[in-house]
Amino acid sequence: MPPTTQTGKKLLLGQLLVNQGAINEEQLEEALEAQKTSSAGKLLGEVLQELGYCTDDQIAEAMAEDYGLPFAKISAHLTDPKVLDVLPVEFLEENIVLPLFKIREELTLAVSEPSNVYLLDEVTRLTGCQLHVVCAMASDIKATLEMHVPAANVFVISDFMDEEPDISLVERQVEDITDVEAAEEGSPVVKLVNYIICSAVSEGASDIHIEPDDQNLRVRFRVDGKLFEKVRPPFSMAPAISSRIKIMASLDIAERRLPQDGGIHVLMNKRPVDLRVSTLPGQFGEKIVIRIIDNNAVLVNMEKLGFSYDMLKNWRQAVSAPNGIVLVTGPTGSGKSTTLYSALNELNDETVNICTVEDPIEFNMQEVNQFQVNEKIGFTFSGALRSLLRQDPDVIMLGEIRDEETGRIATQAALTGHLVLSTLHTNNAPGAVTRLINIGIEPFLISAALEAVLAQRLVRKICTECKEAYEPSATVRRAVEQLAGPVETFYKGEGCPKCRETGYRGRIGIYELLIPDDNMRENISKDTSMGELQQMAKEAGMIDLQQDGMEKVRTGITTLDEILRVTSE
Repeated sequence: MPPTTQTGKKLLLGQLLVNQGAINEEQLEEALEAQKTSSAGKLLGEVLQELGYCTDDQIAEAMAEDYGLPFAKISAHLTDPKVLDVLPVEFLEENIVLPLFKIREELTLAVSEPSNVYLLDEVTRLTGCQLHVVCAMASDIKATLEMHVPAANVFVISDFMDEEPDISLVERQVEDITDVEAAEEGSPVVKLVNYIICSAVSEGASDIHIEPDDQNLRVRFRVDGKLFEKVRPPFSMAPAISSRIKIMASLDIAERRLPQDGGIHVLMNKRPVDLRVSTLPGQFGEKIVIRIIDNNAVLVNMEKLGFSYDMLKNWRQAVSAPNGIVLVTGPTGSGKSTTLYSALNELNDETVNICTVEDPIEFNMQEVNQFQVNEKIGFTFSGALRSLLRQDPDVIMLGEIRDEETGRIATQAALTGHLVLSTLHTNNAPGAVTRLINIGIEPFLISAALEAVLAQRLVRKICTECKEAYEPSATVRRAVEQLAGPVETFYKGEGCPKCRETGYRGRIGIYELLIPDDNMRENISKDTSMGELQQMAKEAGMIDLQQDGMEKVRTGITTLDEILRVTSE
């Protein structure tokens, strides 16, 4: 709480200035009248300054006297620069406060508005210090901050590794970075957050989980689809870590009761990596999940995705069709976006107009027109797609077909000369037909428009550092050879430091490609069941997910356990 005067009474600012002799009664009356007629709702102090009756100095001194606080004429050389780290730079700039000195757990803080009790409570909570408040001019505080923090909107990661990599976090685009070294010097919280992000990107993690529990705080990475614990910071750091990440993602640090979403842009060794931040209030604090969109990982050549020779040839033919719908199906995290981006990368040509509608845009592709939906303002998938059709597109990529309206417009677009690529959440390729019918698309339209459906999963690859031959049980050998043919040697990973003792390192796709023939199209238009479609597809030569997976077991790429893990329904 801000200090009060000895009498406990508060005088109005105007009367304080009159008592100090800064203005007279007539000037005060004139300023009050001007304030009443002001449409901008200006404060009395602002009106007095505009009229030229008093200065910022005099107003700050009057407020200091009213609250029984000392008034300080501050400048850069009166401030300890190291103390600035006790609060985030954005917090200082937004609230116009300046830490001056810190002795043990006592912090001297300069404020421009001492009446803001909530602000002082927040500073106490963030710093854990006892506050000694002084009043200062807002202009002085801003000038001092600019002197000490010239590059506050750029953060350079300084982690705990032996060799510091060329990594920088860019929160907002800037025209001129004048002092990168100044931004590098961070508090322990800043360094810890930077270390976590740097390590996750370096280790190929897809997600970072920061999870507070009862007196515990753990940080886990999802690598190759599995979570493992990376570090366990002190529980007391949880609020500071949360605030730091929120600042980097341009979120509201004061809002802890509602979920928030934001983004951070990272440059790592001069290559861009996007981070999507999601916060969710929990019983013991906010859980934070950071999704890592590594642009190098997203834009993969088709040959490296894991297709067999024949399937790759058929898939390329499908995505090169002049029109029709091509769908990629699978659960969340099965690599659908990577597959679609790889297809767009091959189709990308100056003679083709490629447009995407996504939520959110996961990777910025050069020379591709990308649009992000915004449900809050009514810019939905269906609305964006409807407008997009007036933009003369050749190829359209939809992030997902979610509802009847979007599906209907996409189908009509496919029937009128456009190639439409999109995703669905189904377990297998024939299930995509049933899903489209269930959301309200007529079977005869699906029959006419559907060009291909690719179902996929991601399986972990055997670590090449600790890969070794072994003889499986008769049951395992029989299961694999029944679907993939004779196997000369089976392999598994023993576990080593490179793969964190898991025996697996990296992932590869297994696929099921359905390309409807005339017989299948006829049956789709008759609303044939998914089981019947699946049987027809197999009779036509479709390799299902388990068969493709067993072939990768036979060639020593992965293990039977992995195939069963992702294909067992």
